[in-house]
Amino acid sequence: MIDDTEAATQDAVPQGTQTLARGLQIVSAVAHGSTSLKTIVESTGIGRSSAHRMIQLLVQMGYLRHGSPGEFRLGPTLIEFGFTALNQDPLPVVARESLEALAERTQDTIHLSVEDGESVLYLHKIPGTRGAEMRSRIGHRMPMSRTGVGKALLLGQDDRWERLFVAENPGADSAASEAFIKRMQGYTREGASLDLEENEPGIRCVAAPIRDGSGQIVAGISLSATRPYMPKDRMQALVPVMKAAAKEISVKLGYRQG
Repeated sequence: MIDDTEAATQDAVPQGTQTLARGLQIVSAVAHGSTSLKTIVESTGIGRSSAHRMIQLLVQMGYLRHGSPGEFRLGPTLIEFGFTALNQDPLPVVARESLEALAERTQDTIHLSVEDGESVLYLHKIPGTRGAEMRSRIGHRMPMSRTGVGKALLLGQDDRWERLFVAENPGADSAASEAFIKRMQGYTREGASLDLEENEPGIRCVAAPIRDGSGQIVAGISLSATRPYMPKDRMQALVPVMKAAAKEISVKLGYRQG
């Protein structure tokens, strides 16, 4: 018997592809913390027997693997595909030299990120050589409105600012929303953005957008450090540094504006 959730899943995909969709649901569920058969069934709505059969196939093909007794983890096939996906994306390759030079110059943590599904997706990270280690990692997602690089990705897109801020900051009042919009207007004029511990206590960040040949923002770079290494005067001094590094990468992607 198919429950309402499973029926809804079937209706959401083209006929004949339900099995593929369910398998992808299971992989996604494990990636987001549903690691036992019980929790996978609960999070996906797939029947227990169907889920069990699909999990066994996914384990056999390397998309999942056995973890602790009765639990599952993402498998080696996904690790292999993940590195292949990164290598097929020219952005990290094009940006690497500039990012390494920036990291060597500043000793701080450097991130290269893109927007994906209205969230920040980290593509590359160079850890800093001083201060605390950042919790971010490649493949990690973060909110747009609370991260420096997320704001850099949103520069000039004033039609999205209020909606994203409200969605990512439940409970925030209209004054907070108006303050965010005002900050974004200033960041857009400056061509760079800041994170004053809005996302992670004690961590500050300066970020700038990367543009392609059409002038569109396609990525962002950020420099992060703990508060003792990132006083506000240093943050302001780093703005032209980050803008220059972002422009250097943008030019490699075909950007030609002065």
